[in-house]
Amino acid sequence: MTATSDPHMIYLAGYPERLSGPVRTMIAEQRLGAVLQKRYPEGHDVKNDKALYQYVDKIKGQYLRGSYPLSRVNYDSKINVVKHALGLHTTTARVQGNKLKSKSEIQISSIFRNAPEPFLRMIVVHELAHLKEKEHNKPFYNLCMHMEPDYHQLEFDLRLYLTHKQLSGQA
Repeated sequence: MTATSDPHMIYLAGYPERLSGPVRTMIAEQRLGAVLQKRYPEGHDVKNDKALYQYVDKIKGQYLRGSYPLSRVNYDSKINVVKHALGLHTTTARVQGNKLKSKSEIQISSIFRNAPEPFLRMIVVHELAHLKEKEHNKPFYNLCMHMEPDYHQLEFDLRLYLTHKQLSGQA
């Protein structure tokens, strides 16, 4: 069975068997949750929208100082994780007088309110990268890696976390 045909492996669709096979074994042996807990034992204190804005703005200030300021950052319980959306970014531009005003917003799925901090950081880095690179292309992932060197490992582990949440009925 491939990751794409196994309903428990929707977050790992597209990954080769050498990666998805061991995950399938951990699921069968009911060890996935324990493995994740051991690897990511700590949560974070970024529980409300104000704290999230400060968290995102700090990372943005460190890596993307020249980009447009963020007008809003918030947790959103309406973002549908099943449809593979973990965060959203929007940029709107409007003319005000003779100036062009731009407004950028980031919304993060509320599932990250109680997730391990590295997963929150990974999704924030992902959404911040969209401020400079709109497409999921090589420059986009290079920027993600610049802001978070473990980006690809965290993305894979986040997919494991979402798989565990799905299996336990929490996603």
